Amino acid sequence: MSDDQKSAFDPNPPRRNFYGRRHGKTLRQSQKGYLSEDLGDLRPRGITVQDNPDRKPINPADIFGDDRPVWMEVGFGGGEHMVHMAHRYPEIGIIGCEPFINGVAMLLGKIRAAGVQNVSVHPGDARDLMDVLPDASLSRAFLMYPDPWPKARHHRRRFVTPEHLLPLARVMKPGGEFRVATDIPDYVRQTLEEVPPAGFDLISETGTPWDDWISTRYEQKALREGRVPHYVTFRRKA
Repeated sequence: MSDDQKSAFDPNPPRRNFYGRRHGKTLRQSQKGYLSEDLGDLRPRGITVQDNPDRKPINPADIFGDDRPVWMEVGFGGGEHMVHMAHRYPEIGIIGCEPFINGVAMLLGKIRAAGVQNVSVHPGDARDLMDVLPDASLSRAFLMYPDPWPKARHHRRRFVTPEHLLPLARVMKPGGEFRVATDIPDYVRQTLEEVPPAGFDLISETGTPWDDWISTRYEQKALREGRVPHYVTFRRKA
C-alpha cells in the first residue's frame, strides 16, 4: 500500500515535513552555549505534543506578558529577518519556528547580540504552534525563502499547500498580513495558486522588497547565483 493509500484510511495521517534536515555541521562551542543558556527562557510553553498532549489552546499573552500584537515567522533560517523585525518593532511580539537546530543556535546568538526582548523561539514545526494558537491570534506571518522542494513529486511538501495554509488562515486575524519571499519561480506559481483559496487576498507580487526588509544570507546567495527574488503579500480575508 502506498503512503497516499495509507493516508486515505488513516483518520490522523502522519504529517509531511515541509522542511529538510534537522541537524547540520557540528555546532561551535559558543552556539552550544546559546542553546543551553538561552533557549529555555525563550521557548514558549505548551507547544509540543510532549508538553501539551491534549493540544489545549494557549494564550499568546502568556508568552509576552501582555496583549501586544503577535507575529510568527515560519522557518527563520539564520534569524536575520526575525531579529531585524523584533528590533524595528519593539511593540510587537514575534515567535519564530525553526526545526533546524543550527539555525536556532544562530538566531540565539543574534538575539543575544541585539539585546531584543520581544522574541520567542520554538525549535520545531510551525504546525505545532498553529495547533494550539487560538483563532485570529496572529497579526502577521512571514515565510522567508522556504525550502523549495524543487522536484515535482515533492511539491506537496511545500508550506504553500492547504495542509499548512488552512491552519495559518485560522490563526490569522482578519486583515492580517502574510508575506512570502522566494527566489524560485515555481514556488511563486504555487504560492499564487494555493494561498488565496485558503482565505487570503493577494495584495502584491513584485520584485521590490518591503520597506522594512533586510536582505538575508539566503537572498544574498540567490543573488550571487543569478536568481531573482520575489516578494508576495497577502491579506487575511475578513
